[in-house]
Amino acid sequence: PGDDEVLIEVKACGICGSDVHMSQAEKDGYIFYPGLTGFPSILGHELSGVVVSAGKKAFDKYTNKPFKGGEPVTTEEMLWCGMCKPCADGYPNHCERLDEIGFNVNGAFAKYLVVPSRTIWSLEPLKARYSGQDLFVAGSLVEPTSVAYNAVIERGGGIRPGDRVVILGAGPVGIAACAILKRAGASQVIISETEEIRANMALKLGADYHINPLKEDFADRVLEITHGMGADLFMEATGLPEIVYPGIERVVWEGRTLNSKIVVTARAEAKMPVMGEVLQVRRAQIIGAQGHSGHGTFPRVIECMATGMDMTPMSTKKITLEELPDNVVKLQTDRSEVKITYIA
Repeated sequence: PGDDEVLIEVKACGICGSDVHMSQAEKDGYIFYPGLTGFPSILGHELSGVVVSAGKKAFDKYTNKPFKGGEPVTTEEMLWCGMCKPCADGYPNHCERLDEIGFNVNGAFAKYLVVPSRTIWSLEPLKARYSGQDLFVAGSLVEPTSVAYNAVIERGGGIRPGDRVVILGAGPVGIAACAILKRAGASQVIISETEEIRANMALKLGADYHINPLKEDFADRVLEITHGMGADLFMEATGLPEIVYPGIERVVWEGRTLNSKIVVTARAEAKMPVMGEVLQVRRAQIIGAQGHSGHGTFPRVIECMATGMDMTPMSTKKITLEELPDNVVKLQTDRSEVKITYIA
């Protein structure tokens, strides 16, 4: 590694929806994933591992000392530059010179990778609750959990204890949002999800109520659960805004809660059918959320995990490096696993 870099031996890496979408293409050859890519590159960014060696300027933010061999670590996948205007303004998730692990630089579906020390975080705090494989599974879930934290706490402005929240979509980010918001004091955490397996995981990790929009009217059920109050915070994590937003809008319009925030987390090309009158009359806001970097998000998520917010049940299947290609393809059509994790 260079002076400010760290060589990491990968111990665990989850398969993300973006990995799946980068492996899918339309008939014209364009991949499903709409964001930054640069091929050829190795996929995989939800990782944890151990330090093999580090450059002389690679300092550990946990100890404020040089990284030591064998230390468990994870990393942000967004390799922000720290020099462009968005970075200088404090918005590294919107870096103008952004590189991304597993997107345009080689990722963690491998045995080793080199990462700049500025994005690496120690997993030493997790040793209070985890050991062995479980430590690295937990570490691999810091990244997707940080995406949820950035969405509902940093971008969404957080909640006050007693607030009501609705999460649409029980993928790993939606499930993590349930856990974070329950820990933050939400009185009612409602998950909307069509897949029972994923909905049950959300209920296990923080949700109080499940709505299946294929079997019941979403807006009717939210208003029933909340006794007509609606919700203080919604998170759109389905990637289907054209389908789910009308239901959100109806809850905002008919519910008695003002100042609702609608945080858009999932990437989608479809437009949201927004009626400005609803936002005006109900003092509601639509907020975009991208990434997980900055604002102390990673270390706060690690501390939450180290003090009882256990996300490891989300990892429902463990595989080897050799089994990765088949399982990435499997996830294109099969959502029965919440999170598939490569274990080295």
